[in-house]
Amino acid sequence: MTFRIRIYGDPVLRRKAQPVMEFGPFLAQVAREMIATMRAAKGVGLAAQQVGLTLDLCVIEIPEGEKEDRLPAMPLVLVNPRIVAQAGEACGEEGCLSFPGIAGPITRAETIHVVYQDVEGAKREVQLSGLAARAVQHEMDHLAGVLIIDRFSSARRAGLRPALRRLKLQAQEASVG
Repeated sequence: MTFRIRIYGDPVLRRKAQPVMEFGPFLAQVAREMIATMRAAKGVGLAAQQVGLTLDLCVIEIPEGEKEDRLPAMPLVLVNPRIVAQAGEACGEEGCLSFPGIAGPITRAETIHVVYQDVEGAKREVQLSGLAARAVQHEMDHLAGVLIIDRFSSARRAGLRPALRRLKLQAQEASVG
């Protein structure tokens, strides 16, 4: 089973995540369905808000050809993630499953150290760089209610107004239908 991905205009995308307090089978099932949804949409990451939930939970999966040697097993499920250290800076083109057809340059930390819990509640930590670091930072933005357009320049946002209006209308239609 997969979730419906919420698109720009859906108010849940602006809600801050609530910490996950209960771990176990239900959370594991939500994570599995999020992974299936992400894969079906051909994404590299997905946050709970993007599927209508306000859990502090995101998943990432870096394609095999783009994985760095030191990456942990994929997919990676991060519950209650926090970045505790970061280094470097890299600008890269980012898109988002909640903004189909929209992408733009965003500067993020090149390397991050993340502490998180797994679906059973065990504490974990990982150091990520490159695309994995970018994906986790992007998904953690979602967990804070921050969207890619918030990271775009004002000129880029202005140029996207018509496309954003169309997405808002689609979101309204999806919520009614």
